[in-house]
Amino acid sequence: MTTDQNTLHVDLGERSYDIVAGPGVLSQAGEMFAPLLKNKRVVIVTDSNVGPLYLDKLCSVLGGAGIKHEAVTLPAGEATKSISKFEGLLEDILAMGIERGTTLVALGGGVIGDITGFAASALLRGIDFIQVPTTLLSQVDSSVGGKTGINAKAGKNLIGAFHQPRLVLIDTESLNTLPKRELLAGYAEVVKYGLLGDEEFFSWLEENGAALVNGDQDLRRQAILRSCAAKADVVAQDEKEGGVRALLNLGHTFGHALEKECGYDGDLLHGEAVSIGMVMAFEFCAAQGICPQADAERVKAHLRGLNMPIDLSGLPCQDWSAELLMKHMMKDKKVKDGKVTFVLVRGIGQAYLSRDVEDADLQAYLNDLLERSRSK
Repeated sequence: MTTDQNTLHVDLGERSYDIVAGPGVLSQAGEMFAPLLKNKRVVIVTDSNVGPLYLDKLCSVLGGAGIKHEAVTLPAGEATKSISKFEGLLEDILAMGIERGTTLVALGGGVIGDITGFAASALLRGIDFIQVPTTLLSQVDSSVGGKTGINAKAGKNLIGAFHQPRLVLIDTESLNTLPKRELLAGYAEVVKYGLLGDEEFFSWLEENGAALVNGDQDLRRQAILRSCAAKADVVAQDEKEGGVRALLNLGHTFGHALEKECGYDGDLLHGEAVSIGMVMAFEFCAAQGICPQADAERVKAHLRGLNMPIDLSGLPCQDWSAELLMKHMMKDKKVKDGKVTFVLVRGIGQAYLSRDVEDADLQAYLNDLLERSRSK
């Protein structure tokens, strides 16, 4: 539910919270945090990229509001979402002598939001946390909905908990310092919301996506809030992914398999994997006669027009096979009774869940994809 031009409300009963987005809202953090804190003390978790840019400003704003604050800085990158780094974070925060009234603040991208939220769910059997996402991907996806966690050797995000934040504060000006590659990776998740259930939004992105990526602040604000509204609506219906929330994984089953094979060292960003994964979902459905080929071509044209990856060519990890990718997919969290739940599409804005994908059909598609990618 929209409450004003810059605020959305996620309706989860006693776990409800607001998403506030707009340019410069980080300067309002003190007044926004204060009513939510059980005591006026927070521990900020950030990383080595974001900390030098925004930590001092956030500390100054909180200090001005009389909120005590300490900070932990983690290494930047997906490798931080590990059991060893999680253990170290817990020990560092506990060494500060926190209480159940202490609130954690996640200042950074999806990695920081995920590991901080998971830490909040575990410390003292559960304390509050606030999300201050600084990347487009985290602003429109991982900061909203309460999914927290870390990676395991077996796959991505396999260890975690559902733990809702008390507030999501999105300063759109933080995107001004985001590398273009990271911005485009986040844009993939924006496109996802149009593809899974809102063709009108996808058409809007076809018209405005280039200007958005190139820095139009109002278009960025609109896209972020519209994406968050779509996710908030789904989360309100299905908080713990018992059903419809799995639709938010459009492109992710394919994408996570690619990430697993490439490793989590930055050669393939999550949003880049999602970009390729969404194309794979549309191509697979077109090959099965489920989705019009024209819709698959439309998706590819939009992503290609913004220089986003749409196939496997150019990836550093080429020594793979259909069987290997399918093996990775079997590690997906949505596997039930040995069957992967896929997000398929009947067209743009018409995603649905299916557990009826035949292995032979999937293998045939993947073999064709790999052959096409190797021939480029």
